Amino acid sequence: MGGKSANKAAYFDKLKTLFETYRSIFIVTVDNVSSQQMHEIRIALRGEGVVLMGKNTMVRRAIKGFLADGSLPDIERLLPHVKGNVGFVFTNNELKEIRDKILSNRVAAPARAGAVAPADVYVPAGNTGMEPGKTSFFQALGVPTKIARGTIEITTDLKLVEAGSKVGASEATLLNMLNISPFTYGMGISQIYDQGQTFEPNVLDIEESQLLAAFSSAINTIATISLAVGYPTLPSVIHSLVNSYKNVLSVALETDYSWEGIDELKDRIANPDKYAGSAPAATSGGGGSAPAAEAAPAAAEEEEEASDEDMGFGLFD
Repeated sequence: MGGKSANKAAYFDKLKTLFETYRSIFIVTVDNVSSQQMHEIRIALRGEGVVLMGKNTMVRRAIKGFLADGSLPDIERLLPHVKGNVGFVFTNNELKEIRDKILSNRVAAPARAGAVAPADVYVPAGNTGMEPGKTSFFQALGVPTKIARGTIEITTDLKLVEAGSKVGASEATLLNMLNISPFTYGMGISQIYDQGQTFEPNVLDIEESQLLAAFSSAINTIATISLAVGYPTLPSVIHSLVNSYKNVLSVALETDYSWEGIDELKDRIANPDKYAGSAPAATSGGGGSAPAAEAAPAAAEEEEEASDEDMGFGLFD
C-alpha cells in the first residue's frame, strides 16, 4: 500500500509540474499504438514535448485536486476530454509543428478480425498466385475470379470492408492471404488545450488571411446594423462622421453660412471655367494633338492638288 501511495503521489507531482511548465497540451488517442511506436514518438518529440500516459481515473482525480486547492484553475476544461484510451503531449513549441510530428508516426498493420476499419478496404484486381483449389473461398466472399495459367486471378477491384464496420474473420483471413496490410495505426489528436482554452485540431489549419477576412466582414456587419438603427458603435463612428459632414456641406451650399473650406467649394461650383486650367496636362495634350492630326490630312490634300495641277500644266504646255 505504501508503495502504491508513493507512486500515486509521484505521478500527481509530475503531472502538476508539467501543467505548470507547459502552456499547451495535446490530448491524444492511442488506440492500437504499440509500445515501440510510443518509444519512437517520444524520441521524435525529445526536447520539444513530453508524452505522459496514465489511468483516466487517476488523471481526473489529480485535476480535481488541483482545482480544489486553487493551484491550477484553468485546467478544468480538460476534464470532459479525459475519457477513452488517451494520453497527453505537453509542449511550448509551435502547435502545427508538434501536431505534424505526432501524426507522422504511423505504421501499416494487418487486418484483425473484430477490428473497426478506419477506411474502406479494397482488394485489387490481379493474379494472386494461389492454386485453383481456393476458388470457393473467394466466391464465398463475393470476390470475382477466374483461373489464369493455373492460378486464381481477381478480375476486378472489390471493396471488401467499408469504413467504420468491423472486419470479419473471413475478410481478415483473405487480406492476410493476399499480404495486404490495409490499416495504419498511430497517435490521433482529439483535442488541443492552449492557455486555458480547448479546441478541435482542425482549428490549426485556419489561415491568418481567413481570420482577417472574417474579422473584416464582422466589422462591416456591425457598422451596417449600427447605422441602420442609429446606435453608435466603434466600427460605425467613422461612417457617422463622414455622413454628418456631408450633411453639413449640403446645408452650407444652400445657405449663406460659410467657412474657409466651403468658400472654395462654392466658388468652384459658381465659376467652373475659372478652374478649367487646373485640368490634367494629359487631357490638354490629347486635345492639342487633334487639330494637328486634322492639319496633317489637309496639308496632304493641298500637296496632292498641287501635284495634279503640275501634271495638267505639263500636258497642255
